[in-house]
Amino acid sequence: MDVMGDKATLLETGRFVQPSDRDETGEAVEEARQRLAAEAGDVEAMSVLGAMLLRRGDLDGAEPQLRAATAAGDRAAANNLGVLLHQRGYADDAAGWWRIAAVAGSAPAAHALGRHHRERGDEPAAEYWLRQSAEQGHVLGAYALADLLEHRGDAATEQWMRVAAERGHREAAYRLARALDRKAAEGGEGEGSESGAGEVEQWYRQAAARGHQRAALHLGAILEKRGELKEAGRWYLTSAKDGEARAACALGFLLRDAGDTESAAVWWLRAAQDGDGNAANALGALHAERGETQTAERWYRAAMDAGDVNGAYNLGLLCAEQARTAQAEQWYRRAAYAGHREAANALAILLLQGGDTSGAEPWFSKAAEAGSVDAAFNLGILYAGRGEDDAALGWYERAAGAGHTEAALQVGTARLRDGDERDAERYLRCAAGGGSAEAAYRLAAVLDARRPPAPAHELGEIAHEKTECEEWYERAASQGHRRAQVRVGMLASARGDVVEAARWYRAAAEAGSRNGAFNLGLLLAREGSEPEAAVWWARAAEAGHGRAALRLALVYARRGELAEGQRWADLAVSLGPGEVAERAARLRDALREELSA
Repeated sequence: MDVMGDKATLLETGRFVQPSDRDETGEAVEEARQRLAAEAGDVEAMSVLGAMLLRRGDLDGAEPQLRAATAAGDRAAANNLGVLLHQRGYADDAAGWWRIAAVAGSAPAAHALGRHHRERGDEPAAEYWLRQSAEQGHVLGAYALADLLEHRGDAATEQWMRVAAERGHREAAYRLARALDRKAAEGGEGEGSESGAGEVEQWYRQAAARGHQRAALHLGAILEKRGELKEAGRWYLTSAKDGEARAACALGFLLRDAGDTESAAVWWLRAAQDGDGNAANALGALHAERGETQTAERWYRAAMDAGDVNGAYNLGLLCAEQARTAQAEQWYRRAAYAGHREAANALAILLLQGGDTSGAEPWFSKAAEAGSVDAAFNLGILYAGRGEDDAALGWYERAAGAGHTEAALQVGTARLRDGDERDAERYLRCAAGGGSAEAAYRLAAVLDARRPPAPAHELGEIAHEKTECEEWYERAASQGHRRAQVRVGMLASARGDVVEAARWYRAAAEAGSRNGAFNLGLLLAREGSEPEAAVWWARAAEAGHGRAALRLALVYARRGELAEGQRWADLAVSLGPGEVAERAARLRDALREELSA
């Protein structure tokens, strides 16, 4: 057992006050004064002199003074004599003197005696004496009692931990904050409340201000989450300088996000060298981005050696990027067997790409059950490919519920097929909001079908505000969705906005939309640019648009180029649809007769 605490423990009575800035000469003078008084028989001086010598490590000099003061009934001397004997290795003798002092009302002695009994496994006796010390206001006694009660799962733990924390015990403040933090996370009192979160922060702050490096780390994390990055960085720095590797790692991420990659690397290196796997992974990723694959691999291996399973997963990714498939599979398997869900998903994809569907499925299932949203979506694709639509839909729904955009699109599409338009709209909104152009287009089409017919646009009429469906069409169109681009062009044309309509038709046509090319041709023809219109109709017809072929046949017929007109009419007949094929056949026959006349 160490010397029982600080100066207040050794010099319990407070009769000897030593200024922190006293020099050696002043101490010597004070010691000489106390020695003279002790030699003159002053019991108080004997006790204080013994405490001074004990603190200095002069056990031989301290013992006679403390024994003499103890014999005269000084309880502080009895406590410190116990400390001295404990340092000499006489634990049972020390406990005897602590008992004498504790019975006489010494709170430090009761604390020391409680610690003594706990070390020997006598918890009832330990609790009795620690409680005596704590109830007398001894901060170390309150903390030791809280520690004992926590070990036993006693509900009074928080009460005594709070007492110690309120009296300035930094470890008690940290442990109280941790306990309150866990309670909030588990859904107990204070969850989500500002007062609960504020109290947690208060105790972390108190402990951190007293030099507790883990408290500084947690305080930094709270501040970072709240967006107070400068103060968070200061606490991370404080903790990192005190040797907390996790704080050095967190500081590195903060610096990286601020654009200072070089400084981030310095702190990651420091943390990684102290065994932080997360920092080693970060260094690996940094070197991988720079193309330094050998260095990246070395740090990923260091992360793995530090017990961070992400190291094996990242090694798998690195090997996969280099087409080292066998090694990638090896590392993915290692991480997946260790419970890394994304590694399990990546392994399944690798196996699927190699044609091993039966080997991929269990890994997709394992990853999905562990919470991998991508794996749930991939299972949906796997079942859909087998024609097991109900099973596929179940996994799509699970992934969509976790926010997977493409899964939400698949569920929305399935609901549309089933005629459940309202539920389809809900899923399509989720997918469209997540950035899916196809979902935005399908959502717009659903909303479009509900719109009442628009009134005819008249010259001078003020253009109406865009409806929600038009906004979704435009969002899809701006993401390059060709059918949406055509639809936006049609809506603009209906408003009389020829320039806007032409812009969207042209975008769709240039991306390969035959409807876009056909509509652009119609617009150009109406504007008097038939030669250019014919160019776009030819592109549409060659892509399989029957009406475009019929338009070209009519253009060449009017020009008198009968053979060319007949060629396009033949194509229109073959492409259809029925009405177009019928008209094209009549035109072809007429052109044939004229050619043979």
